[in-house]
Amino acid sequence: MGLFGRKDEGGFMDVIRCDEQEYLVWKWRPSGDANSTKKENAIRYGSSLRVKEGELAVFVYQQKDGTMQDFIEGPYDQTIKTANFPILASIVGAAFGGASPFQAEVYFINLSGNIQIKFGVPYFDVFDPRFLDFAVPMAARGTITFNLTDYKGFIKLNRLINFELEDFNKQIKDAVTKYVKGIITNIPAENGIPVLQLERKILEINDLIAARIKVRLESDFGVNLKGFDLASIEVDKESEGYSQLMRVTAEQAAKTTVAQTDLNIKNMQDMQGINAQNMEETLRIQREEAQRAQKLQTETNFIGTHALNQQTDVLKTAAQSLGEMGSMDMGGGGGMNPAGMMTGMMLGGAMGNQMAGMMNQMGQNMNQQQNTPPPPPQIQYSVSVNGQTAGPFNMDQLQQMVISGQLTKNTHVWKQGMPGWEIAGNVQELTNLFGAVPPPPPPPPAI
Repeated sequence: MGLFGRKDEGGFMDVIRCDEQEYLVWKWRPSGDANSTKKENAIRYGSSLRVKEGELAVFVYQQKDGTMQDFIEGPYDQTIKTANFPILASIVGAAFGGASPFQAEVYFINLSGNIQIKFGVPYFDVFDPRFLDFAVPMAARGTITFNLTDYKGFIKLNRLINFELEDFNKQIKDAVTKYVKGIITNIPAENGIPVLQLERKILEINDLIAARIKVRLESDFGVNLKGFDLASIEVDKESEGYSQLMRVTAEQAAKTTVAQTDLNIKNMQDMQGINAQNMEETLRIQREEAQRAQKLQTETNFIGTHALNQQTDVLKTAAQSLGEMGSMDMGGGGGMNPAGMMTGMMLGGAMGNQMAGMMNQMGQNMNQQQNTPPPPPQIQYSVSVNGQTAGPFNMDQLQQMVISGQLTKNTHVWKQGMPGWEIAGNVQELTNLFGAVPPPPPPPPAI
């Protein structure tokens, strides 16, 4: 059954609609003026409702058992019927035959539009975590954009009657200001960021504030955050705190530079000391190796003489034993023993020949060693490559380094006995190395 079956009973028909261009919540009034009386809030017979796409119409009924609401989402354009108003159908009493006007406040809520608020946070003090004695004034500017999606939650949190968007926006701006100041003030100490470099971290700061603001807008205001844009973080460069911070920062940077320079010099000196120690150790090892080689050569020269002396002692003892064989008792009762004498002479001759041969061989070996010249001294040079000492290298190794390009005439070299480092091209002993380098290959024949 239709709600308004008798259109001839009562006042004029109403078209309930919202013609506002920019709004979040707008209250419809039958007379067009502010009112709150039951008569003025009565919906007339035959009234129609027009709700555009992206709009929501809320009918609020004040009943003894509490406030009740009907929600009509657009698009909707027809005469009000109980089929679309479940709450209204239940409160229109049968005693009125379904033809009595009813009391309701009608609100239109914008579900598709975005509300954008520009905010500016005036100068507030921020402290650098390294220099907590200097307060630097900073300001912030930006834009916040929100819309309304959960209209039931919004209605629970906000009074629709006498709703003013300007007051609502001011409450949101106050919340934004609090979070902007709180996060920018604490982020230098929490993240170790110098105050004068905060604007370089504006994207990270923007995301931190947006995360906090989104939760607050949903829980306390019933709206959805669509965007938070922190446009700038500005420093008051005319303030005393900024001047003091710039001065101490410059002094700190200068001290750091000097300390780094001193550290570099110390590292270079330490490296030079290590290189000198390495060079000294290398020379010591070379000297010890040369001494061991000389000692080994001397022992080799005299080992033959030592062996000959031992063999001579053995032959001498044998000769004495053979000499006694001439008087050896062979069972004849003593006296001269002809058989023993003959045996001694034969063995003595053999041993004499053996001793003569040994002496001759020893003499030849000694003559050969005396006539053999000693090996030439090994020439070795150390090379300075990229500030590091390498080597020492003998002439064959140096020749290979010249061929591979590791050793040039401008490379510094040094050997034992030289007063200091010299470039290889100035060392007479090395000039032949560079003359032996083959020339570059000829270019390929032209086609």
